[in-house]
Amino acid sequence: MVSFFEERPWNMGAGQNVISDAKSVLNMSITMTVSAQKPPAPPGYISISRKKLLQNLEINAGGRINAWVDSMRASSPTHIKSTPSLIDDQSSWNLQHPSALEMFEQIIDASTGKQIVMFLDYDGTLSPIVEDPDRAFMSKKMRKTVRKLAKCFPTAIVSGRCRDKVYKFVKLAELYYAGSHGMDIKGPEKRSKSNKDSESVLFQPASEFLPMIDEVYKQLVETTKSTPGAKVENNKFCLSVHFRCVDEKKWTELAQQVRSVLKEYPKLRLTQGRKVLEIRPTIKWDKGKALEFLLESLGFANCTDVFPVYIGDDRTDEDAFKILRDRGQGFGILVSKFPKDTSASYSLQEPDEVMDFLRRLVEWKQLSVQAQSRM
Repeated sequence: MVSFFEERPWNMGAGQNVISDAKSVLNMSITMTVSAQKPPAPPGYISISRKKLLQNLEINAGGRINAWVDSMRASSPTHIKSTPSLIDDQSSWNLQHPSALEMFEQIIDASTGKQIVMFLDYDGTLSPIVEDPDRAFMSKKMRKTVRKLAKCFPTAIVSGRCRDKVYKFVKLAELYYAGSHGMDIKGPEKRSKSNKDSESVLFQPASEFLPMIDEVYKQLVETTKSTPGAKVENNKFCLSVHFRCVDEKKWTELAQQVRSVLKEYPKLRLTQGRKVLEIRPTIKWDKGKALEFLLESLGFANCTDVFPVYIGDDRTDEDAFKILRDRGQGFGILVSKFPKDTSASYSLQEPDEVMDFLRRLVEWKQLSVQAQSRM
C-alpha cells in the first residue's frame, strides 16, 4: 500500500488542491502510480452470467430499446409543450427542488463551520450541450470562475468524458479530474524540488477493460456508420453513442445496432443519458463512488465537518446525488430547465446560472477570509 496523498490543511491562497493520506476505498487495496504501472484490480463485477444476460437481451430487448428511445424523446425540449398540467408540474417540482441561487443563503448557513468541496460535471453544467460533442467548449468567463473557485475550495470535474479530453476543455491544472464516469481519476501535479519530475495521483479501477473497450469501439463505428449523424466517442474506459445529430426516425434503428454489438460482451453494460447511450464495464463504480473516493482521498471520509456540493445535469450524476443524500452531507444541484426525477436537493436552469452560483460562492468565501483577517 502506498501513501498517495499528503495531509495538509486547505490553503485558500495556494490555489492547489492539497490532499491527505487515504485508507483503502471500499476495502480495496489501491496502489497509486506515478508512471505507467499495473493498475489496481477492479472493485468487483456486477454479478451476471453470460447466459442470463443473453436471455434477458432477447426477451426484453424490444421493450428496453423503446424505453431508451422514448426517454430520449421525452428529455428533448422540442417535445415539451407548455400545458396547464405541465405548468402545475413545474411549480410542484420547483417547490421540491428550489433554485440554488434563490436559496443561496440557506445553503451557506448549512455549510457554516464546514469545509466545502466542489464536484462539477462538464457537459451541460460548465459548458452548454451542443450538437457536436467535440465542440463543447467552455467559455473564458466560466474558466476564470472555476479557477477562482479552486483557490477557495477543493474542486473536481467528474465527467463521462475521457479525462484527457475534459482537461483539454477546462485547461486548469489545479483541479482533480475524474473521467469515464469516475473510472479514471487524476489529481493535480506536484513538482519536485528539482522541478524536473512531477507526481500525480492516478486511479483507474477498470484498466483491464481497455482492450475490450477498444474492440467494441471499432465494431460500433463500423456498425453505426450506415446511420447518418451517429457518432461513437471513445472515452477510454467507456464509450458514448451520440444520437443528437441523428434523425429521430432513426433512433430505434441506431439503438438496435448498438444492442447487436453489446450482446456479445456480457462484461459491458448499457445505460442511457441525454440523447446518448453509454457503454461501461460492469464493475461497481460510478460518479457516486468517485465522489466518495475523492472525499476519502482529501481526508474527509469520516468527517462531520465536510460539505460536498455536486452540480450536474445528467442521469449519471444521480449516483452522486444519491450518495450525498444517503450521507446526509452537502447537497446535489441538478442543472435542468424541466422537471426530472432526481435525488438532488436544488436546481439551476443552465450553465450561466451555474456560473452565477459559483461566483457567489467565491465572493462569499473571499468576504469570509477578509472578515477573519480583521479579527
